[in-house]
Amino acid sequence: MADCEIRCITKSHPQGGHEHITHVGNRVTANWYWTVEQVIQSIDSNSNTFYVKDQKTGKRANVGVVRPAQGRAYIRTYADGVWNDNLLSLPACM
Repeated sequence: MADCEIRCITKSHPQGGHEHITHVGNRVTANWYWTVEQVIQSIDSNSNTFYVKDQKTGKRANVGVVRPAQGRAYIRTYADGVWNDNLLSLPACM
């Protein structure tokens, strides 16, 4: 099992409007770029763990899967017992 740092994201509508993350990756310290569905499958199967590191504090926020009552599953960071939006603060994947 690998412990993967997410360093970039791709949004469905990068210029605004209702947005959701479609892909995540790390092109800085590793060379990978996955769909959110691939990440969810990997987390569910315990194949890999994913996290985001706050660039100012160095603090780690683990990535988990959120399954709303209606709609499809998505990923979100979880740190200090709170779900938060650290993923949306990451730069776009190039």
